[in-house]
Amino acid sequence: MRAGGSAGATLGIDVGGTFLKAGIVRGARILRQQVEATARFSSSPGAMEAGIARLAQELMVAADGRIRVVGVGIPGLVLYPAGVVQSCANLPRWRNIPLRVRLERRLGVRVRLDNDVNLMTLAEWRYGAGRGAENLVCVTLGTGVGGGLVLGGRLYRSRRGPSGEIGHVAVGELGPRCSCGGQGCLERYVGNREVVRSVRARLRAGARSRIRELVGGRLERITPEVIDQACTLGDRFAQRIWEEAGQKIGLVLAKVVNLVSPDRIVIGGGIAKAGKWLLGPIRETVRRRAMRGLRAVPVVPARLGSSAGMIGAALLAREALEGCD
Repeated sequence: MRAGGSAGATLGIDVGGTFLKAGIVRGARILRQQVEATARFSSSPGAMEAGIARLAQELMVAADGRIRVVGVGIPGLVLYPAGVVQSCANLPRWRNIPLRVRLERRLGVRVRLDNDVNLMTLAEWRYGAGRGAENLVCVTLGTGVGGGLVLGGRLYRSRRGPSGEIGHVAVGELGPRCSCGGQGCLERYVGNREVVRSVRARLRAGARSRIRELVGGRLERITPEVIDQACTLGDRFAQRIWEEAGQKIGLVLAKVVNLVSPDRIVIGGGIAKAGKWLLGPIRETVRRRAMRGLRAVPVVPARLGSSAGMIGAALLAREALEGCD
């Protein structure tokens, strides 16, 4: 990047379960990025802290020293604005880590830290599928189920702790225990591990599906992508798997619709790539289960893809520069 090329840009870092991504961002454009495998740094909080700092420092040099604030998204429970990571889904040894302060000491600039789904929500609201909404619900479907809320034209945060945790809304009174301490949480039914586990169990019990053929009989090779592939081949069993998941997601979202009356619901994350097989049942369930007058809320796919985390983290940094945080 040439000197001056970073004018008006900020630095956003997305700590994902698979990749650690850092980017110099202007608007919704990634001008330059660095990507590393998260596993390289996952041995301890100190190793991850050092990895985040190294990527940030490399990009700060590339930006000719113009970066004054760094935004970071963490896949866990984050106290905002203190920047304390209470726990992290992919890093089990993280407990009450004051990551914001530690990174500021390493980098010599201000750091702003938030939950990764909050930042995905921020990005989709400003530049993506949620643009223009006064009230917005964002959901990410992957290993877990995350949620973010925009209410009254502002990203909603609680200073007491996590908010927007749609994955931990109960589908019903009974159900499997969840790591959050609850029971019957949505995440225990539609997280990708749970979906794949259910498919394997049903196939072992004798269900007929093209999925078995696609993985050569090796059920340990089943992934959400394989289920999608079977759907496109017309496999009714695979289609029912996403229908059931979509109905459960739609049931929880109908409750959220009744509570906050959003202008739009944005669905992102890896499982959301199932497309119409999943979105159709979500939309239909929301239409059936939400209150009259609220049922027509659009349910749309996210637009920014895997860049949303970096863009949202850069927006967080931009807010700090503008004195909005």
